[in-house]
Amino acid sequence: MFQREVYIKRRSLLREFVGSGVLLFFGNAESSMSYKANCYPFRQDSSFLYFFGIDRPGLAAMIIIDEEKEIIFGDELTEEDLVWTGPKDSLQNEATLAGVNTVKPSRFLSADIQQLREHHQQIHYLPPYRPENIISIHTLLDIPFPSISLLASVSFIKGVVAQRSIKSPEEIIELEKGVNLTAAMQLMAMKNGTAGQTEAELAGQLHGLVISSGVQLAFPTILTVQGDILHNHYSIKRVNAGQLVLCDCGAESPMHYAGDLTRTFPVNRKFSIQQKEIYQIMLDAFDHGVSMLQPGTFYRDIHLSVCKHMFNGLKQLGLMKGNAEEAVAAGAHTLLFPCGLGHMLGLDTHDMEDLGEKYVGYTEDLEQSKVFGLKSLRLGRQLEEGFVLTVEPGLYFNPHLMDSWQSQGKYEAFVDYGKLQQYKGFGGVRIEDDFLITGDGYKKLGTDLPKTIIDIEAMRG
Repeated sequence: MFQREVYIKRRSLLREFVGSGVLLFFGNAESSMSYKANCYPFRQDSSFLYFFGIDRPGLAAMIIIDEEKEIIFGDELTEEDLVWTGPKDSLQNEATLAGVNTVKPSRFLSADIQQLREHHQQIHYLPPYRPENIISIHTLLDIPFPSISLLASVSFIKGVVAQRSIKSPEEIIELEKGVNLTAAMQLMAMKNGTAGQTEAELAGQLHGLVISSGVQLAFPTILTVQGDILHNHYSIKRVNAGQLVLCDCGAESPMHYAGDLTRTFPVNRKFSIQQKEIYQIMLDAFDHGVSMLQPGTFYRDIHLSVCKHMFNGLKQLGLMKGNAEEAVAAGAHTLLFPCGLGHMLGLDTHDMEDLGEKYVGYTEDLEQSKVFGLKSLRLGRQLEEGFVLTVEPGLYFNPHLMDSWQSQGKYEAFVDYGKLQQYKGFGGVRIEDDFLITGDGYKKLGTDLPKTIIDIEAMRG
């Protein structure tokens, strides 16, 4: 946990932002894998962690704004529980460390909520994503299931987003830990990836590094020779000479702050000529996007500028044609770059995505697009000092999408489908690093990783 004063200040700012009513927080519960006692690794809800810092299952919390009263609901471990878990700090002690004086058993939550409702107190809650918390909201507040997400408190959401978007110095320290461990995973992949092994064998080495460090993966590892499939996780498919390996992985810090890095490297010691050409286009676009990072710049503008940069590179190879401005405005580039340039990073890999991208990455004056490609840009708003985000351009030669668009005659004024045939089976390339927006620009987080063709080939050699 951070210092007690950190959590007290966060909750005070949240009370001021929302103004009145009751803020109801749900922590996460243990989730069974195949039978009740066989659970998935526990992960606390990120907003609960942010405001209370207590990393244990089965908790709820309440802030009664008008009374400046804070309560944590949860049960102390019994003597029988301790037989299975070993000694644990008491919930009361952990609540004290978070600056909360009142702890009540879980069974009191329902009665307290009912009493507050009888006094016509407005109950604010965040959009739930876990089924047990959806059921709790339905039961406690008598809200029909289809309406639960629709009735989540917008002022509560905006208050949380306003705070969690700006990373404090102590959070940056934790983020650096997550990014550095992620960098170690990437180095292991680049050093150890060899022809003949399976994707799963290589991913297993990376997972072992994380587990031995005493933390968890930030998200399921993407490690594949089919990089054209955006979220293609590892399988028992063998890694063969001549292919590219795309590794997108992340580890959490001990306090659950995430790293998220991607590298693409050849199975051979060196890139082929075709691989070099595509990789360099993407690397130039990456550098171009990073150079634009500064407070006040719309990330959507950076995304579109990177798209034009990649289009012009592909045009030099003869894969694209025409005017870059017109092509990107039409969406022709999304054949090879059908996703967004990056996203916010913090306690979640896609930070605060459970609260709604329209609140996290967009504003009332800037709405998220609904068109293919641009709708996958999770962050479009103006950058602010304290934001932490990813920059991750990529080029993905998806045979199914290429064939489908060619058969429809889509964007023939901008795409040379004949020359694209030479790239079927190429896979995909992506580079991703994590950045803090500073007062006058940006700072890259974490250890430097090989990124240029020369450096990657030196590492592979």
